[in-house]
Amino acid sequence: ERHGAKDRLPAGSRQIRWRPGSVGRAKPGGVTRYAGSDYRIHLDGIRFRARHGASEQERYLLQDFVVDLRVRLPLDTLPKSDERSHVYDYDRLASLVVEEGTANSYKLLETLAGRLIDRLLDDTPATEATVRLRKFGPPTTASVDTVAIELTGSRA
Repeated sequence: ERHGAKDRLPAGSRQIRWRPGSVGRAKPGGVTRYAGSDYRIHLDGIRFRARHGASEQERYLLQDFVVDLRVRLPLDTLPKSDERSHVYDYDRLASLVVEEGTANSYKLLETLAGRLIDRLLDDTPATEATVRLRKFGPPTTASVDTVAIELTGSRA
């Protein structure tokens, strides 16, 4: 067997070699000029411990909560170069969720999710935000692992 024969491509196929910087024709140090109309950041699994629940007993003990976040940003917030300082800071979004989730105690998950959306729209350039809030082991008659609510809000 000749060297490399086993790696041969099927008839009619051709090999494409990828070279760094060959995709998107970006200028050195820049980013591809995106011609789309939508810029979203997704953060999954933002965790915090807090005292939320309908009963006093639920609010007495710290419980685990997880937020999945979808934020739509204006296209002008896309980075103009390939530098971290030019992109919207994901950590700022996650920190805002944890800060709001631990600052007060709420009886309803819907109230907390609404408050998270208010903060995201007030304190960031987001034009739309979707919050999926999960609580583990809710007090129900049937055995339920998690309960989740999802709310979406946008700038008026």
